Amino acid sequence: MTTVYVPRDSSARSVGADQVAAAIELQAIRRGAAVEVIRNGSRGMMWLEPLVEVVTAGGRVAFGPVTPDDVAGLFDAGFLDGGEHALGHGRTDQIPWLTLQNRLTFSRVGIIDPLSVQDYQAHGGLVALRRALAMTAEQICDEVTASGLRGRGGAGFPVGVKWRTVLDAPALPKFVTCNADEGDSGTFADRMLMEGDPFMLIEGMVIAGLAVGAHEGFIYIRSEYPDAVATMQAAIRTAYATGWLGARVLDSDHGFDLEIRVGAGAYICGEETAMLESLEGKRGVVRAKPPLPAIEGLFGRPTVVNNVLSLASVLVVLAHGAGFYRDFGVGR
Repeated sequence: MTTVYVPRDSSARSVGADQVAAAIELQAIRRGAAVEVIRNGSRGMMWLEPLVEVVTAGGRVAFGPVTPDDVAGLFDAGFLDGGEHALGHGRTDQIPWLTLQNRLTFSRVGIIDPLSVQDYQAHGGLVALRRALAMTAEQICDEVTASGLRGRGGAGFPVGVKWRTVLDAPALPKFVTCNADEGDSGTFADRMLMEGDPFMLIEGMVIAGLAVGAHEGFIYIRSEYPDAVATMQAAIRTAYATGWLGARVLDSDHGFDLEIRVGAGAYICGEETAMLESLEGKRGVVRAKPPLPAIEGLFGRPTVVNNVLSLASVLVVLAHGAGFYRDFGVGR
């Protein structure tokens, strides 16, 4: 059985990835070839989409951009064995654009089947959550603070300080919210993470819940991201079924419930308080501050508000330690 990867990322689908995947399956049937097509996330090389990868003895070999009309020729050239073809780029991990990168939050995107719990765990998934479950809430907040992680949504506020503020707030219940209303032109990192590695966001939100004493979370996704919404909903259903969400997360004493809320297309809901207003069923308008959402947020309760990349980065911090993240790259 030969494994072939064809992206399910919406950028790849927009240029025919679904049709390419169907054409590969049809040609395999016609030729009696044993092929398993897995729909992965995008590697990010949009000029090569749809990018088809074939698992060979020497590694994953890339072909792209592939159209449905190219598929028969790829089979004729023996692409299932990594054969030479005009659309071939050799081993995917040796493409120059990729070899220059060290990926942290995107380390699994394009590598795994986004909805496979086996793939997720085989590539480092749940390492951060298992470590967090063995720590106190204060220790988690201290670790994130020591890492120097700042909010990746643009404001750059220290994540650990925000979490500690919510933890120390006396009011109950507390909430964790993820603002995935990624409205700025040309910004797709949140979408690509949700479509290509959705369990990462779920794990990050559960860790945030552990850190602040929250048992309920909401992911606010813009309506223009239907693929991300569908992928996250499927991942949440799977997470409940496998015990990663629910009354006893990974058989611990901590429970965490998670829901998706879809925005109505208001750009202003990218701002944290406007998003909270929308989550409450109100018109999305900016609230006056103070009080800060960490003190009086969703339904007037202490609330964590982070974006997708911030929560994804928490996994790197918990899995590898605060020092690793603090000293990576150019520092503060």
